[in-house]
Amino acid sequence: MIIDTTEVQAINSFFRLESLKEVYEIIWMLVPIFTPVLGITIGVLVIVWLEREISAGIQQRIGPEYAGPLGILQALADGTKLLFKENLLPSRGDTRLFSIGPSIAVTSILLSSLVIPFGYRLVLADLSIGVFLWIAISSIAPVGLLMSGYGSNNKYSFLGGLRAAAQSISYEIPLTLCVLSISLLSNSSSTVDIVEAQSKYGFWGWNLWRQPIGFIVFLISSLAECERLPFDLPEAEEELVAGYQTEYSGIKFGLFYVASYLNLLVSSLFVTVLYLGGWNLSLPYIVVPYFFEINKAGRVFGTIIGIFITLAKTYLFLFIAITTRWTLPRLRMDQLLNLGWKFLLPISLGNLLLTTSSQLLSL
Repeated sequence: MIIDTTEVQAINSFFRLESLKEVYEIIWMLVPIFTPVLGITIGVLVIVWLEREISAGIQQRIGPEYAGPLGILQALADGTKLLFKENLLPSRGDTRLFSIGPSIAVTSILLSSLVIPFGYRLVLADLSIGVFLWIAISSIAPVGLLMSGYGSNNKYSFLGGLRAAAQSISYEIPLTLCVLSISLLSNSSSTVDIVEAQSKYGFWGWNLWRQPIGFIVFLISSLAECERLPFDLPEAEEELVAGYQTEYSGIKFGLFYVASYLNLLVSSLFVTVLYLGGWNLSLPYIVVPYFFEINKAGRVFGTIIGIFITLAKTYLFLFIAITTRWTLPRLRMDQLLNLGWKFLLPISLGNLLLTTSSQLLSL
């Protein structure tokens, strides 16, 4: 039996093309997963660098300057150092809870980024319950902190974990009531629909002007949820050494560090989406490509500008959070709980009732 070599080559090339096609499909399937993770990681590194530079400016110091241009690689150097440090385990602690705690804290915050829209149709999961999914998932993070404190077999760590749980419960209720008010105004709980509802009236349609009380309550509750000064009671170094982080070292300590800044980044993005109009600048920037009759480039240009606007508004809120940290002193634990339960909760509840009444009267 004679086999034609051209047929064999054709069959081999066909199978080679099929295998390449399968590899291409797998890579294309992984791109939407790893792109947000890479973007969020770079965002955290930028936040760490910004905090060091802004705090240095406030305190009239120089700040990081040797690791890379303007010290921008200092956060990367710190992460690399933590990666190669030894992981120590408490001899009498619960090693399973001790090891799982940091992973739960980081994973729950990472999952919250699924419903954040960076531009028109540029969102991983446009769900009808998007904002409430964020609240539900982010409420898991304090469980990881409590597990870390309990598994450390250290009284300071355990007190830090208990403080984290109490603080999260105290400030998550006003936060949820503010989000519920936004959902009533937008007639939707989808993050994309909320941004679209704010674009109808341009700059004056932002929920910042329609919900000023809710914005202030949301701002304070977000800082408390992120455990930023003046609300960093779970890791108060003067009282609890380092709180739930006391017994941690190496990459596990680095995970707590990443979770803190990641939570701040996600909260800032949600402030942008809920109150600052998301990717909308309320200016006719999309007219420019149509002027040159480049329709396809217009969509690309609009998407790029939308991402840039979203990040610009996000980092504006981050600047406020960073300057607040280096401006206000830390509260006592009783002051923290009184602020949440006696002030923010009644104010957010009254804001919700006013919003509901106005929506009913407008029907």
